[in-house]
Amino acid sequence: MTELKFAYWVPNVSGGLVVSKVPQRTDHSPAYNIDAAKAAERFGFDYALTQARYLASYGADAQHESTSFSQLLLAHTERLKVIAAVHPGFWQPAVLAKLAATAQDWSNNRLALNVVSGWFKKEFTNLGELWLDHEERYRRSEEFIEVLKGAWSTDDFTFRGDFYRTRELTFRPQPATPPEVFQGGNSTSARRMGGRLSDWYFMNGGSLEAIAEQVEEVEGYGRDHGRRPGFGLNGFVVVRDTEEEARQVVQDIIDNADADKVRDFGEAVKTAGASTSDGKGMWAGSDFTDLVQYNDGFKTGLVGTPEQVAQRIVDYKKVGVDLILAGFLHVREDIERFGTQVIPLVRELEAAEAESRSA
Repeated sequence: MTELKFAYWVPNVSGGLVVSKVPQRTDHSPAYNIDAAKAAERFGFDYALTQARYLASYGADAQHESTSFSQLLLAHTERLKVIAAVHPGFWQPAVLAKLAATAQDWSNNRLALNVVSGWFKKEFTNLGELWLDHEERYRRSEEFIEVLKGAWSTDDFTFRGDFYRTRELTFRPQPATPPEVFQGGNSTSARRMGGRLSDWYFMNGGSLEAIAEQVEEVEGYGRDHGRRPGFGLNGFVVVRDTEEEARQVVQDIIDNADADKVRDFGEAVKTAGASTSDGKGMWAGSDFTDLVQYNDGFKTGLVGTPEQVAQRIVDYKKVGVDLILAGFLHVREDIERFGTQVIPLVRELEAAEAESRSA
């Protein structure tokens, strides 16, 4: 059995990973993030995900750009892979493919891309970019990924789409190892795109039952194309010596929520979710409490003692999750706590499960 992989959310945005006024020891500065990335590499993490916003959102006041920040972290680490989130509409895919190929060459193949179709209308309109409806945004993202992969692998690559075109495009050097392509989204369009094209499909937080259903559906779309993407699950992690202590941390975050910013965020994302043809968009079933952690991380239930959290992570692996994308309150110190107290227990549980299967 393949070992579960671990990623963490890079706090390149002010306010960390919660829309709350609760005191936290997280900083969006480059220096803090370099230290956190080095710690993540040392304590067993495989990936770091750098967030993409050009206008700060989720209640934040400031945010660093994703691709440049990702390269900063790559330059200060040796093994950690860094996933840069990017928006079709803000990038020309062949230009991004060239940037990524160069980064692969100097980073020893450690750059990945997270293609974000976009839900934040104000960001597009304020930047003077065309705002497409939901289904068109996903069609554009599919073409975007096809151009990326074609530019990385094909000589004289010609592509004729509705949004992007290339003509006899040949890049040198082509990356020996193409960057992995991640994507998120909860709608049917997102799920189909994940099954057909992306290397990894990110899911917002959810119960075991909800995630099992999502994995099964996307796997079905993948089988139609003879493939299976990897599955990454978002979860906000709070590990303490007792379950009571851990749950109190979450309650403190919620009790100190910045209510106006949470409501503003909720209005924006509910509009985005309602724009899908079948009402299955991101955050479609999220309430105020869920939105305090802006990727539904509380829903995953990674809160408790190290043993409780490790067991729940392995339970998610059993329903098809391949990667845990962890959000933390005090990012640098929680990375160390998770890496020293939880990841070793997960490995023990994985080994026991493998031994049981072989027996």
